[in-house]
Amino acid sequence: MFFRMIFGTLIRQWKKMLMIAFTIALGASLATAMLSVMLDVGDKVNQELKTYGANITVVPKENSVLNSLYEVEDGGSTGAYLREDELGKIKTIFWAFNIVDYAPFVNTKAKLDDGTEITAVGTWFNHHMELPTGEQLDAGITSLRSWWEVTDGKWIDEQSIENRNVAMVGSALAEKLGVRMCDEIHLTGSVSDLTVKVAGIIDAGGDEDNKIFMPLDTAQTLSGLDGKVDSVEVSALTTPDNELAVKAAKDPKSLTIAQYELWYCTAYASSICYQIQEVMTDAVASPVRQVADSEGAILEKTQLLMVLITILSLIGAALGICNLVTASVMERSAEMGLMKAIGAQNSSVSGLVLTEIIITAVFGGIAGFFAGYGFAQIIGHTVFGSAINMRPAVIPIVAVLVLIVTLAGCIPAIRMLLRLSPCEVLHGK
Repeated sequence: MFFRMIFGTLIRQWKKMLMIAFTIALGASLATAMLSVMLDVGDKVNQELKTYGANITVVPKENSVLNSLYEVEDGGSTGAYLREDELGKIKTIFWAFNIVDYAPFVNTKAKLDDGTEITAVGTWFNHHMELPTGEQLDAGITSLRSWWEVTDGKWIDEQSIENRNVAMVGSALAEKLGVRMCDEIHLTGSVSDLTVKVAGIIDAGGDEDNKIFMPLDTAQTLSGLDGKVDSVEVSALTTPDNELAVKAAKDPKSLTIAQYELWYCTAYASSICYQIQEVMTDAVASPVRQVADSEGAILEKTQLLMVLITILSLIGAALGICNLVTASVMERSAEMGLMKAIGAQNSSVSGLVLTEIIITAVFGGIAGFFAGYGFAQIIGHTVFGSAINMRPAVIPIVAVLVLIVTLAGCIPAIRMLLRLSPCEVLHGK
């Protein structure tokens, strides 16, 4: 009898039930979309920010000590270098898949024919590597410094050039020297001299515009630094720092075993730096604090925005359900009064109404979930240019939120039912 009454109500008041299901579906769809994006937005935002440069710098330990003592950004050369043959080990750490890109640098002074001294920088452009793990990797400043503009010519392609004596010239230096693409520049280094052909002119918008960039081995030959690099810039996907990460960054030995395992197995910038130091000899890896802090702040604000939108959408859904359920109960007040008059308890009448609404909410919630998943993909492709990965945790969270919103929307109607007097209703009062 109970289920027959529910089925009869759903048939007779199908328009109101459809509106209730539609209201719940709207709230569920927005909640699903926002939660899906929020749980996946960390990697998306980090990936977007990685196009603006490295967030970890690796230098020799002696240089790091000098920088700390004199509180300068660049301590200059101390005769200490990193080993080029260890660069592939960076992709063997625990968080290897979070290392998006990296490039080594070696700086040397060179003189032009007129005696002018310039800075020549050796680096990777799109260097191809065979990693110790058997994987292959193309890394370098072509992707690491993607915001640099090549105003004349094109990027050096290390995998296709036959003559290694090529270079990219900064726009300010090119203007000063009056050189263009395909021109040649004779450089005299500390060990040897060579003539490089200009492959392109770059506009970096900084000090780099006064430098000349060439393949790493070319600069090493010029300065006699075969197999050595000054520093390495690493671009990695990281998790925003929290209290544990800050504590570990100061002294990993101060952590308990459980804290150490949690920190080591979480992609904090400090844990990735620590693991890089483990595989490279006499190296100090440190996060670029401005970039790391910006990533955390942007991510927190983005997630907060998603949470606020979710809350507001659910509040709107609850208000809509409240109006619709209350209107439905008022229309059926004579029916409810008659049920009470023949002996039905308040709990039975309230249970009948709640069951009807919850059944409607189930259908509305399922429809809203799939619609929200579609909205999440639209947001992902529109904003981030990639799909949003659905996290399994979204399903139970949305189910609980739909249940809470549905019950909250039914409260005024249930209170009205409890105050309903059979005598007054049946006498038309």
